[in-house]
Amino acid sequence: MKLKIITSTTREGRHGIAIEKWITQFAKSNTDFEVELLDLAVINLPFMNEPNHPRMQKYQHEHTKAWSVKINEADAYLIVLAEYNYGFPAPIKNAIDYLFNEWMHKPVAFVSYGGVSGGLRSTQMLKQVVTTLSMMPISAQVNIPFFAKLINEDGIFQANEVIVKSAEHTLAELQKWSMALKNMRGQ
Repeated sequence: MKLKIITSTTREGRHGIAIEKWITQFAKSNTDFEVELLDLAVINLPFMNEPNHPRMQKYQHEHTKAWSVKINEADAYLIVLAEYNYGFPAPIKNAIDYLFNEWMHKPVAFVSYGGVSGGLRSTQMLKQVVTTLSMMPISAQVNIPFFAKLINEDGIFQANEVIVKSAEHTLAELQKWSMALKNMRGQ
């Protein structure tokens, strides 16, 4: 089973990359998933520029074709989600909108971070988007309020016991849902 961990921000100086690196290593050490981090800043998708509806899969650009391959090969997704102005960042919505069929019948979990809400508002908004693509957002998730306090002077995220337990539970649920939905995908 393949798990793709997807970043949600691309801006220079972002701090969420520390959380993304932590959860990637944590997932590699604590699951049977084959784990890959997909950093949207590195992937660098332009603002949606495909002329055809994604449902048709008639991609014209190499960046879309490469994105399609990465997303299609996954059995599950974990989105590390920031909260910008009570909502989700534009880069994750753009990355999702590029494709349609590749997302279908796959579970998605969230590791959200932010200020006092820990990214909960962002997560609730994005759950509406992913269900439209026939994805299954699982209820277990990791929320990290005041996340900057958990990043040390070397830029390394230091998860506390609550976050670790939440991550363990979320990944276990993601594995269960991945297996359950595999038959729907005809694999």
